[in-house]
Amino acid sequence: MEELDELSRRVRELERRLDALGGQDRGNETLEAVVETNDLTKRFGDIEAVKGLDLRVWAGETYGLLGPNGSGKTTLIRMLVGLISPTAGVAKVFGKKMPDKEVLSHVGYMTQAEALYQELTVRENIRFFGRIYGEIPEERVEELLRLIELRERANAKVATLSSGMRRRISLACSLVHKPRLLLLDEPTVGIDPQLRATFWQHFKQLNQQGVAIILTSHAMDEAERCDRLGLMSNGRLVAEGSVAEVISRAGKSTLEEAFLYHSGGSHEMG
Repeated sequence: MEELDELSRRVRELERRLDALGGQDRGNETLEAVVETNDLTKRFGDIEAVKGLDLRVWAGETYGLLGPNGSGKTTLIRMLVGLISPTAGVAKVFGKKMPDKEVLSHVGYMTQAEALYQELTVRENIRFFGRIYGEIPEERVEELLRLIELRERANAKVATLSSGMRRRISLACSLVHKPRLLLLDEPTVGIDPQLRATFWQHFKQLNQQGVAIILTSHAMDEAERCDRLGLMSNGRLVAEGSVAEVISRAGKSTLEEAFLYHSGGSHEMG
């Protein structure tokens, strides 16, 4: 039964990848994963934060990393973007071993901690991060201001805004150069439910354009919006699949119960 489940999962992944290719010449396409890790490991002294992790993420899907604080989610994201090097194993993005400066022009990264310039305005921050990747049309800045619903505060200094507003700006900055891969670390913390729903609609539109999204979360309702989940516990990927698959394999009725089952019941989710 497990072999059939695995075969079915791989078929769905290939179908999703083919859909994301759209009108491209599929005969020459190798179906290479956007993100691929092999035996990826990171140690900080005696602490093994990520342990032998194998992961594949395809174009056009949203992959959610679900786990409590300290489970290794942020460490994994930082290795994927090349901010830290693995102790062992390999992380590849678009087929290139990370870190790779050329790849970064196709990656959008929203950190868990704010990385904004407090004395610049909302508009100036978006422009600044856009210019890192080249000249960004003003129409793109306006488009993102509408998305994060801050057009009326566009000329306000970031330091004067609430933490929720600053999270919105961080998201806009990660999107400004139209990346092919989005790495989002707890992207909707502090965002009101209505705007969060708007963001998820936008994420799905990006998926339809072939953009791959990896996001971290410890919120069950957020995780249930993802195409596939990777449940992380103590640095390991303890389960993977769609929400329905993860719940079914655990023989449980909810995602929270399934997570506790797969992780050995050692964590409570926030």
